Amino acid sequence: MADQPERRTSGGCMCGAVRFEAVGEPIIVTHCHCNSCRRHTGAPLVTLASFEAGQVRFTKGERKVYTSSPGVKRAFCADCGTTLTWESDPRGQSLIEFHIGTLDDPNALPASVHVFHGERLPWFDTADHLPRYETNRHGKEPYGHTPADDLSAG
Repeated sequence: MADQPERRTSGGCMCGAVRFEAVGEPIIVTHCHCNSCRRHTGAPLVTLASFEAGQVRFTKGERKVYTSSPGVKRAFCADCGTTLTWESDPRGQSLIEFHIGTLDDPNALPASVHVFHGERLPWFDTADHLPRYETNRHGKEPYGHTPADDLSAG
């Protein structure tokens, strides 16, 4: 049986000035409901594909990076404004998380979890059965696996 080629995830901004590639499997793909991510994108939630920084290279252009909070950087294209990344070093692991909409094939990396579900907009939810965490998922058990209406009814 032939070895499978290593996954290559590519993407970039709307205007094409910034391009990137990640080699290997993502650590996780999350739906994030936190206020910071919502403000960064203007969307009710964001979906992020998380990679170790060593898996990632920017193949064209330079992203504009700013520090949004202590230890957290967010990047975007300085030409067209496309939001590109969330970057940090939680628990000593350097991460770059790409906004799923910037991927050439976003359908290839479906989300597997909701984080910061406790901050979600009350008028928005997704009809899936993924685990939902009040804040982050590290060292915690999810508080549900269904949309919010089902969680509050039980």
